[in-house]
Amino acid sequence: MKITAKTIAIALICAGGVSLAADAVEPTVKARQELMGVVAMNTKVLGDMAGGKTAFDAAAAEAAKTALAAAAAEIPAKFEPQATDPATKAKPEIWTNWADFTAKGAALGTAATAVDATTLEGVQAGMGAIGETCKSCHSAYRS
Repeated sequence: MKITAKTIAIALICAGGVSLAADAVEPTVKARQELMGVVAMNTKVLGDMAGGKTAFDAAAAEAAKTALAAAAAEIPAKFEPQATDPATKAKPEIWTNWADFTAKGAALGTAATAVDATTLEGVQAGMGAIGETCKSCHSAYRS
């Protein structure tokens, strides 16, 4: 699969959008923001390698892939409490469409796990699915 500039851009926009969020005061929302920060950071690591912004490093790619999959697995537990905070960008539709929201989180984990972190081409190929899962969830559940 060929990676496109659009795919990398989607992934990096999704990754960067979390880091621009204001810090929450409410502990549950703060924990969610921190988790999404982990997702953003590791997506950026992979995306920067895929896009040639940083040199390919198989060990760093594997670590980012593993951390991204682990963070995706935590999404349901971090989002289940319906806490709110003025700094949150989480839409209330998360809780009214819980099954879809958690399925999107699981899809991120699946996409991360599927990345072949042993080669640059494998990382590039995997970024399309990662970017699409981020975009899909953010489009529906993030304001």
